[in-house]
Amino acid sequence: MPSQAALYARVSTEDQAREGFSLEAQIERLRSYCKAREWEVAGEYIDEGHSGRTLRRPAYARMMEDRDEWDTILVMKMDRIHRNSRNFMEMMDRLRGWGKEFNSMQESLDTGTAMGRFVMDIIQRIAQLESEQIAERVYMGMQQKAKSRAGSLGAPAPYGYRHVGGQLTVREAQAVQVREVFRRAVAGEPMSWIAERLNRRGMRTNRGRTWSVWSVRYLLRNPIYAGYVRWDKVVRQGDHDPIVPKEEFLRVLEDFLRRARSEREREEIQTLAVAMQSSEESEIPGAARGVAEHAV
Repeated sequence: MPSQAALYARVSTEDQAREGFSLEAQIERLRSYCKAREWEVAGEYIDEGHSGRTLRRPAYARMMEDRDEWDTILVMKMDRIHRNSRNFMEMMDRLRGWGKEFNSMQESLDTGTAMGRFVMDIIQRIAQLESEQIAERVYMGMQQKAKSRAGSLGAPAPYGYRHVGGQLTVREAQAVQVREVFRRAVAGEPMSWIAERLNRRGMRTNRGRTWSVWSVRYLLRNPIYAGYVRWDKVVRQGDHDPIVPKEEFLRVLEDFLRRARSEREREEIQTLAVAMQSSEESEIPGAARGVAEHAV
């Protein structure tokens, strides 16, 4: 009986999806491989713009749920399925438990043999090392870009903004809501009330979620709304238009400072406030990575 193959294809970012490793080319080669081996295609699963270092991929999850419909997973290259050796080995354990196999075209490996499983483990560990080295280089490049004042840092635009030509541009319909959130915060309205008001109006975050105390708090403490950029420990004035005046943002920061629960949080808020009131680049002790332009 011919094998029932689940074809899996992935690219890691939206830019790659548009300009790099073609999903269509991956799927076409996988179909040809199945035809040559007289395998039947049980399903095609495509994750566009998802990293191989995470399991949070919709098509990948759907493929695993459909495991009764296929006998083997087929990919063009091993790093299409996982870039983390631990995740890969955990997947292989599940496949063995289900009586399923894994095949990679480019490496010509079949987990139906002991040698195939051994070599695949070695290749996967090399792929993980390469992925981690790439991540380190990206981090260093982003840090340098943050310090160089070289425009947008490439993260998803936060609520109230959108990317146009590589620059952050105000999205006025959302900016109206942002201004009201700040006005109400300055007036002393609790963040839970602000979130509830937004949800009653049917407003959603850029990720399509309902507003919560956490997302309102994140918005109110994001200096991007006052025209500043924060990434890792770097704080600098941005080249985008602010949505709220710096003075209003600082008033909100003062309120957060009064309610700070730890010395670390107090120090972070104070350093941010000082950086925004000076013209010099500053650093925030212990600041989280990539907070400047993340969407809520």
